[in-house]
Formats: sequence, C-alpha cells, structure tokens
Amino acid sequence: MIGDKLLPKLSQNLLEILNDEEYYDITIEVGNDPYVKVFRAHVIILIHRSPYLRRILSTNKKKSDEMLINIKLPNISPEIFQIILWYIYGGKISLEEYDILDIVKIMVAANELNLQELIPYLESFLIENKANWMDQNFNLIYHISFENDSFPKLQKHCKDLISKEPNKIFNLPNFSTIPEKLLITLIQNDNLRMGEIQIWEYVIKWGLAQNPELPSDLTSFSKDDFNTLKNTLQQCIPFIRFHNLASKEFLKKVLPYKKILPKELYKGLLEYFLDNDSKKAVLRISKEYKEIHIDSKIITFQHVELISKWIDRLEIADRLQNSYEFKLLYRDSRDGSSELISRFDKLRMICKNQSRTVIVSKVKGNNEILGGYNPIEWKFDNSYGITKDSFIFSFSNDSIENYTLSRVKNEEKAIYNGTCSTGLAFDVDLELYRDLINELRIGCNKSSYKKKIGEINHSYIEEFEVFQINV
Repeated sequence: MIGDKLLPKLSQNLLEILNDEEYYDITIEVGNDPYVKVFRAHVIILIHRSPYLRRILSTNKKKSDEMLINIKLPNISPEIFQIILWYIYGGKISLEEYDILDIVKIMVAANELNLQELIPYLESFLIENKANWMDQNFNLIYHISFENDSFPKLQKHCKDLISKEPNKIFNLPNFSTIPEKLLITLIQNDNLRMGEIQIWEYVIKWGLAQNPELPSDLTSFSKDDFNTLKNTLQQCIPFIRFHNLASKEFLKKVLPYKKILPKELYKGLLEYFLDNDSKKAVLRISKEYKEIHIDSKIITFQHVELISKWIDRLEIADRLQNSYEFKLLYRDSRDGSSELISRFDKLRMICKNQSRTVIVSKVKGNNEILGGYNPIEWKFDNSYGITKDSFIFSFSNDSIENYTLSRVKNEEKAIYNGTCSTGLAFDVDLELYRDLINELRIGCNKSSYKKKIGEINHSYIEEFEVFQINV
C-alpha cells in the first residue's frame, strides 16, 4: 500500500478531533466587537503547526488552577479563521470554494500566523488563476505585497506589471488612490507606450484627487490653490518628459498649470516650445519594446491593441493574447480616384472575398473615428452576411479612452453586402455610401447592433482605410 493513500484518513481524523467538544484545552476569541466568535482547539496541534501561536502560547501557559488557556486574535475575522483552522488540522484547503477576496484574506491571515508553507501555495494560485482580478485590484495587491516581504511572488507579479503593462494601472477605476511612490515608479517607466500628454493628464488627475477641496474649474484657482497642487505634485513633475510633447499640447494642456511648475523649468520649456512651435509629440517607448507597426493615417498602435482585444473578446485590462498584423488593403486617399463611382468599384475589387477585415474612417470636421470588424467575406451581392463575431466601434476627442464598442445582436443582418451606392456596411448601424451628388458619406443608426456608436449621420469622410487581420 502506498503511504500517501493513508493521508486522507489522517486528515479526516484530525478534523474530527477539531470538532470534538470534550478534549479541547484552549479557546480562541477571534474578531472584534460586536462580531467575536470563540473557537475550541488543542494546544499540542497549534504549537506544532503555527510558529506564531507557539510564541503566543509560550507566554500564556495554563496555570495549575485553570482548566483552559484563552487567547485572542482580533485581527482575523471568524470566517477566515475557521478556514485557517481547518487547514491547520486537516492539511488541505479547497480554494475553488472561496471568493477571490477571501483567498487574499486567508493569505494575510496565514502570514500573521506564520504558516509559511501555505503562503507560496496561495500566491501561486492567485497568479496562475486570478491574474486579471489582481490587475483590476492592483492597488490592494500592491499594498499587501509591499507592506512587508512575506509575499515575494506577488511582489514580482506587481513589478512585472509595472514594467511590462503600466497602462493597466493608469486605467484602473481607482487609479487616483494609488500611493505617490507607485505613481512616481510608473511615470519613470520607459515602456509606458502612451503620449507624454496622457501621462501629464494622469498626474494632474491624481494630484487633484488628493485635494478634493480644490475648485473643479481651473479658472477659479487662487494662488493658494495652485500652491496646494504644486506641493502635492512636486515629487512627480521632475519625471514628466515635457520635451516629448507637441507644441500645441504644451500650449493647451501644460501652460494653464504653469504656476505649479518650478520657475526655471517653466522658463526653459517656454523658450524651447517657442523655438519649436510646430514640434510633434513623441511616444514614450523603451528600445527593448517592439512597437506594433500600423500603416495608418487614422489609428495608432494603441487603437490596434484595443481592437485586437475586442477581436479576442478580452476585457480592456486583460493581457493581449494574439499579436495581430493589420495589413493595409485600401486607403481612400491612396487608392481612390477623383471619380467616386470608380472609387467604389476599386474598393469592392480590393475587398471582395476578403475576410477578417477592420474598417476605420475619420469624420470630416471633428475628431470622431468610426469603424467595424467583419470576420467573414465581403460579397457585394446585395445579401446579408451572418456572423456573431462582428462589432462596430467609435473613438472621440482624440483619445483611446473615449470609445464605444457595440457587438452584434441580430446575427442574420450583421453585414450588408451592398451594391451600387453602398460601400461597406454593418447593416445601417455603420454604413459607408455615396450620396446623390457622388460625395462619400458615413451614417450611424441603431438596428442590428447593441449600441449606437455615435450621432454621426450623413457626414462627410476625411479619410477611410481597410485592414486585413493576420496572426
């Protein structure tokens, strides 16, 4: 008989001892008023399973006239201690039964009780099975893991995220609650893969959140208000790479906050941007990072990353699973002609029978970007294409954060293979067409997709591109 086969019976017997109401010799008061629960246990088991309890019990030895030892553990909730106690006696724990937050609490309690063999097991479970949750709750995990050095695996997970995917932290709903030390670590990162103006705006957002008493309107700021914000951000500002900004970004986004900048820095920046009044923005990307290439006049690699996640049905905070190539098939300013009828003929000729395509268009007169993904072939035979995986989207205000994603709800009419005046269409929800005077237009209505992606209707197009997605 293999020895390990005897262990389940031993575990069962020890749990039966825990539930025995006759032979216990210690009571443990767990929790804080008004919610305190008393547990019965056995000293001989506790001192050999928990070094922390061994130390506690060595100073609480039973006096000769006492029947029981009594100790208190106010920092652990009764629910969590019950799980811990089952582990101490039975040597096993079924993590699938518990909420993720409870698993984190179990890990913290295990650390307090010095159950060193349990901690790496819990860390590995969280990293391997609950990484997305931890990323969404990064502030909590960061605080727990760096409060002391008891969770090295979680510390490494946090450091890797800060180094490799810092954008996730900026996009957290509770970003403004992160500690200053973490914010400084983030903005020092060479691999942020975002414009410097976005970094500056996040820093300002964080600074204002630390001072909720400040006016919501910058024009209402007093001298004292600017000084308050300046003192809050004085450790962060030196790490903003202002020279990466475009001249217009400096003028519109930084100049209004000139009073929070050190005088010498402001003077130097003013001279720099006056001498480079047409300077373009530079993305902050480390040399080690291989930038996703996108041959587009409309979207950036940041749009590509987000659209790729939508194709794989991932959440925005999820890690990108596939690195797709966006191969440019058609650009209107490059491939279209001066006559719109032949332009449409060429568009159909290039896109016909092509599948896995993304279309993007820039609306004339504003910053709106409209687009859609079609996983099936374009036929242009006046039929409807059936698919459950298509989607349409919009971006506004030159920001990747201001987006609307709309997935298909009526699969039977997901794609419209129009003829004559229609170019590429996702039913009437996103439709490229030419009007009666041969002008290229785009329209958005709500029919076969879950959301209306914009208020654009019969608007002129400034630029239009079609990409094929390849793995």
